[in-house]
Amino acid sequence: MADDAGLQTALCSEQFGSGEARGCRVAADGSLQWEVRGWRWWGLSRAFTVKPEGRDAGEVGAPGAASPPVSGLQAVFLPQGFPDSVSPDYLPYQLWDSVQAFASSLSGSLATQAVLLGIGVGNAKATVSAATATWLVKGERDLWSLTSKLDCNAKQWRLFADILNDVAMFLEIMAPVYPICFTMTVSTSNLAKCIVSVAGGATRAALTVHQARRNNMADVSAKDSSQETLVNLAGLLVSLLMLPLVSGFPGFSFGCFFFLTALHIYANYRAVRALVMETLNEGRLRLVLKHYLQRGEVLDPTTANRMEPLWTGFWPTPSLSLGVPLHRLVSSVSELQQLVEGHQEPYLLCWDQSQNQVQVVLNQKADPKTVLRAATHGLMLGALQGDGPLPAELKELRNRVRAGPKKESWVIVKETHQVLDMLFPKFLKGLQDAGWKTEKHQLEVDEWRATWLLSPEKKVL
Repeated sequence: MADDAGLQTALCSEQFGSGEARGCRVAADGSLQWEVRGWRWWGLSRAFTVKPEGRDAGEVGAPGAASPPVSGLQAVFLPQGFPDSVSPDYLPYQLWDSVQAFASSLSGSLATQAVLLGIGVGNAKATVSAATATWLVKGERDLWSLTSKLDCNAKQWRLFADILNDVAMFLEIMAPVYPICFTMTVSTSNLAKCIVSVAGGATRAALTVHQARRNNMADVSAKDSSQETLVNLAGLLVSLLMLPLVSGFPGFSFGCFFFLTALHIYANYRAVRALVMETLNEGRLRLVLKHYLQRGEVLDPTTANRMEPLWTGFWPTPSLSLGVPLHRLVSSVSELQQLVEGHQEPYLLCWDQSQNQVQVVLNQKADPKTVLRAATHGLMLGALQGDGPLPAELKELRNRVRAGPKKESWVIVKETHQVLDMLFPKFLKGLQDAGWKTEKHQLEVDEWRATWLLSPEKKVL
């Protein structure tokens, strides 16, 4: 009976990552017997026994431990703790990213072959100096920078960078067709690739920050490089087989290039669409707020990311500007007083109804919550000039906006502050409940900050 009780009582337990815990019981002979549970796909799932020290431990290994080959591949190509140490969208994104990298590698081989043909490789009449000069023009890179805040729209800029890279390779493919414009064409292609290098590198860093969930950015980045190296190696091997087949057949070469380009763009689209960013940029906030105002529900990150436009939204919209200088909005005490009256929020908002443009001055004490409220305020004002259902408080304001004079915008702004005092706390809680990370954001905010006095009965900010 004592032995049966020992078998029924769990002595200890263990689990791998967030997997199901398995208990350990003591057998009659003093050995440890572990429960057989469903295990990770990369491990084994059979029962095993651990003998006391000095006894034969047997030939059966731990079910949670992966076999050496699988464990080695996992250590090289997957971050430690995968899948719990990365975002849920890591695997689908990396699979499609590998497909697009493979297609890009093959397209790059065709483009390189065309450039080498254009500079005179295989042509007995070409001089070494002319070929060297042309190659130097092609190789002059990393002299350009892209001065845009790529963190705000990382998905769109990633897609843009890869499409621009395809355009650059197309120019290289076409360069030998027009020898007179060869140098200009190759130089233009090189300029495009410089932009691709900056935009692609910056967005890759932003996506690594998103994917790393255990302060393991270096590990995630290293494994991404390992995967890319493997894909490029596979692309090199296939290129060595493909190039002799297409050499001397321009039509076949062009056909292969356009097929690979189509595959590259499609795989990039699927990779970027698989990403689920849990922070709000202007595009995602606009979608979520519109849905909330119309239906009273907050979209979760997965749904909002699926609806987010990818082919537009690279450039900041002129309708909402956050962090503008104070001198741009006011030129007199009365104008400043109009912006300050009626609220104690650490931001000032100016609305130009004729152009539907909102400009926001941020106080020195403005935190991410303040920026999120200011952006919500600005987008809500834009909704007053649009169509679609709105809450009762905003319907009345919309009617006044459509009927009233344009010059009284500050009155509408003052009243929307009061509406937002009731609406924003509910909206913010809905965002948090839906899974959005509101302690940070990806809204584009300039660096201007200001301080000001509130109306005489108010305190100083």
